[in-house]
Amino acid sequence: MTSSEIEISAEGHVLTVTFNRPDQRNAMTWAMYEALERACERADSDDAVRVMLLRGADSRAFIAGTDISQFAEFSSGQHGVDYERRVTQVLDRLQAVCVPTVASIDGYCVGGGLGIACAVDLRIATPRAKFGVPIARTLGNCLSGAALDLLVRHFGHSRTTALLLTAQLMSADEAHSVGFLAALADDLDKATDTVIERILAQAPLSMWASKESLRRLRRDGRQADFTDIVARVYGSADFQNAVTAFMEKRAPSWSGHRSWATSDIESS
Repeated sequence: MTSSEIEISAEGHVLTVTFNRPDQRNAMTWAMYEALERACERADSDDAVRVMLLRGADSRAFIAGTDISQFAEFSSGQHGVDYERRVTQVLDRLQAVCVPTVASIDGYCVGGGLGIACAVDLRIATPRAKFGVPIARTLGNCLSGAALDLLVRHFGHSRTTALLLTAQLMSADEAHSVGFLAALADDLDKATDTVIERILAQAPLSMWASKESLRRLRRDGRQADFTDIVARVYGSADFQNAVTAFMEKRAPSWSGHRSWATSDIESS
């Protein structure tokens, strides 16, 4: 799929989503949010896809929030409620993607762009990257509870409070020091390729189980039930084959994907 605002392409086992509005620092339009959801659906439905990569079209920005011109249509508080609810739906869908998701970040990653980065599994950035939610000095709007939860989960309560109240941007070095970034590198493409190659060498079932278990733990806390996940992984051909490979002192091969990501998991 290709459009003027977003490009979705597949090569090998990687589905790449490129936010393609460089002159607007890749600010998200309503259509781009919808396209991102479609990319999530494709990542889950295409057996060949084992990694979903998100990136900006050039070095100026990953995503610089939502396109502010669209807010000119708003005439009531309900419009804001509807907007935040829609963004939450997209972020929830991105977090629920069955395969590992990676954000390759250069330039500005702010506002809604930071929310999207928070919703993926791993983030790689250049030292030029900047992170923040400067809404207190730009629009004077606010965030939904779901977006705040994502920020607190990654940055902690104190840093999130500082980001919101001072409207200052966080450097890539600081984002890396607090564990937000999996890697920090001048050569973004090379670092991203290294992380993706590492992912592609791992057991898909183990990665899915980790993602799904963590998602349930965030949602349900200690009441979360992982019985079906454990049974599915330990009952898989991949697990049995890997045990045999270990005993025979050879590297395992992996095949699992859609056969284990069924509708009962996705709707939970």
